[in-house]
Amino acid sequence: MTDKTLFSPYQLGNIELANRIVMAPLTRNRAGKGLVPSEFAADYYAQRASAGLIISEATQISPQAQGYQDTPGLYTPEQIDAWRKVTDAVHAKGGKIFVQLWHVGRISHIDLQPNGASPVAPSAIRANTKTFVNNTFTDVSEPRALELHEIPVIVSDFRQAAANAITAGFDGVEIHAANGYLLEQFIKDGANQRTDIYGGSIENRARLLLEVVQAVVREIGAERTGVRISPVSPVNGISCSEPQLQYNYITEQLNQLGIVYLHVVEGATGGPRDILPFDYTAIRSRFEQTYLANNGYNLQLANAHLQSNEADLFSFGKLFISNPDLVTRLKNGLPLTELNPATLYGGGAEGYTDYPNYDN
Repeated sequence: MTDKTLFSPYQLGNIELANRIVMAPLTRNRAGKGLVPSEFAADYYAQRASAGLIISEATQISPQAQGYQDTPGLYTPEQIDAWRKVTDAVHAKGGKIFVQLWHVGRISHIDLQPNGASPVAPSAIRANTKTFVNNTFTDVSEPRALELHEIPVIVSDFRQAAANAITAGFDGVEIHAANGYLLEQFIKDGANQRTDIYGGSIENRARLLLEVVQAVVREIGAERTGVRISPVSPVNGISCSEPQLQYNYITEQLNQLGIVYLHVVEGATGGPRDILPFDYTAIRSRFEQTYLANNGYNLQLANAHLQSNEADLFSFGKLFISNPDLVTRLKNGLPLTELNPATLYGGGAEGYTDYPNYDN
């Protein structure tokens, strides 16, 4: 046992965090014209800057990467300028912020794709899930398999988005390789039936993720690069026949690349933690840098895992939506405000920037 707590400072690479509580990425569907962050986004994130680290909502690396309506991008000058307002506001409050970069792959709809094209995927297998488009939830569209020559373009898009993130003032980036989106679609054999160098073996299915990480690390440095994984989460119709072997290998490779943290969704994203047998300590033991744990944590569970050295940082999601001062509330045992699900996705300031601090 040690005297470290969730509220003690933590050194994340070259960045000193005020505490070990992280705001998880949270899609809010409030981007404006040109898919720039909402006019309220700077206030929203600055209100939550007491978190040791904020990870922004998932942000697409290209027009093709979009899967839900009104989610922001980071590939145009206007988007970069708008994100700069967000990062400036967070830094003015003493906070730190990474941007989560994603490509949704097959979790999209033709109404969101350039020229009404089919979404892309490792294989032409439609996911049994829905997306949010035209102000409603609807089935995702049938995807097409990416051609081999298209894959380097996606790697380059991740690299350029990471460079754009630094231009926009972010402290780093998180590569989204979880929750059934494109990079995880390549990783997991339930979605990947390719027979080329990106399919088949554990090593081949991990290839795209590792190429993306290598490109981002070369562009902005390993100390500014994190990765999110969800080894057994079934969200967005994803599955893997050998998750332990697959993710032991991925973790070993990411460790060699020296990325600053590994963000692990333990169990089903937003659901039970124990849906499938999986040894997260095997991931922890293979990764020498920061292990960021996610899913179903409260103050007691996080403290227990911290004291037993099962994780270094802990991310909280929806609690941060309705409790902008979550760190203060947890530290002082104050009541938590309930989330209003009706204002979770889309809309304006209501349910976004109007949740009060406890002292208000």
